[in-house]
Amino acid sequence: MSRIAPFFAKEETAARLLDMGVTEFRALVMDGHLPKAREIAPGVSRWNSEDIRKLDQGSKIDGMDEVDW
Repeated sequence: MSRIAPFFAKEETAARLLDMGVTEFRALVMDGHLPKAREIAPGVSRWNSEDIRKLDQGSKIDGMDEVDW
């Protein structure tokens, strides 16, 4: 059976998608190098896994216009 790829990822899953630990991932998000989580429901924040994939392609991510891609 194949694994399901989430549309929205928890912090730990988003970090794993980039092959890094949560502490490193969190620091890069806080410094503005990685996209922030989006609140998908009151009190529930997740990272858009498509945004994480766009990092590899150098594509622009909504809400990160200040980053020079």
